[in-house]
Amino acid sequence: MYQRLVSLARPFALRNAPILLKRPGHEAQGTIGLVANSGLSRVHARFAASSVSGRPGSQSVEHATQNVKEELGNSLTDWAREIAGGVFTVATVKPRVDSFLGITGAVAVKVPTSLFAMGLAGGLPYIASAGTTVYLARQAGLAAMGLATNLDPGVALTVLDQALNFQVHYGAVLLSFLGALHWGMEIAGYGGYKGYRRLCLGVAPAIVAWSTITLEPMSALLCQWLGFVGLWYADNRATAAGWTPVWYSQYRFYLSLLVGTCIIGSLAGTSYYGPVAGHGLLSHDLYMIRAERNYFTPERSGVVKGDIEAVPAGEDADNYVIVRHKRKSEEGSESQEAKEEQ
Repeated sequence: MYQRLVSLARPFALRNAPILLKRPGHEAQGTIGLVANSGLSRVHARFAASSVSGRPGSQSVEHATQNVKEELGNSLTDWAREIAGGVFTVATVKPRVDSFLGITGAVAVKVPTSLFAMGLAGGLPYIASAGTTVYLARQAGLAAMGLATNLDPGVALTVLDQALNFQVHYGAVLLSFLGALHWGMEIAGYGGYKGYRRLCLGVAPAIVAWSTITLEPMSALLCQWLGFVGLWYADNRATAAGWTPVWYSQYRFYLSLLVGTCIIGSLAGTSYYGPVAGHGLLSHDLYMIRAERNYFTPERSGVVKGDIEAVPAGEDADNYVIVRHKRKSEEGSESQEAKEEQ
């Protein structure tokens, strides 16, 4: 086996040998053996996790668990670097520990407190609107199935539509505002004047937000989700290029994560709890829902004293029969007919 590995490694070693190997003589032979042995060690190293010990990376379950934790930690560290836009290498951002929490914490302390507080406050209406939308979708679904008899399906759908439109309009305002920040940085000359590139970056979110207002609420929320994700990626690249403060990419990421979670929650809640997988019912469907609800609604009963009768209703009536008291003339004729039969 050893000789076979040597024969496999020798051609590779010869291809990478110095010029001295091409000269005939005793010294060349010694050099060939040295390089061949080094190539063989490289072949052995490929099958081992450590070139020093020559042992596999995971010799037990504990070792495997430790390796998985290390790989996961390295992946999270790389993710934190990408979120921050690579600004952790700047002299102003020096993480004490090269880990996800270390990089995230080093960048987070650079965010001014006022901007941090106002950013979270701006997300509160979005959280409230998303929760309200899911709740109203649940109520509309119950009303459509006839389980909530005290709520008209038309009213429930109208209120749900208003809640969705509120979320869409507020999301459009947020998206436009985030784009306008780049205009402010261009006016202030932060990172140098970039001209049309940064100005167009600031206008694009406003155009996307404005166009979503004309769409159906469910489609508008989906388009706005794509807009928030795309704008964060642009902000990430802008931070890496030095167009924004070093903390801006990470700051925008977590605010976008908050807004994106609310949008996905509204879409999922409305589709799951709502009367249909989406929003918007035609008047014909609304009438069918109301008829089904009335069919399963228990009738309110009372006590009617005296003899009653059911007679066919007229063509202009809203029902087929009319329940009423018997008339005296009809009661006398019926009693007379009963006597004759006896």
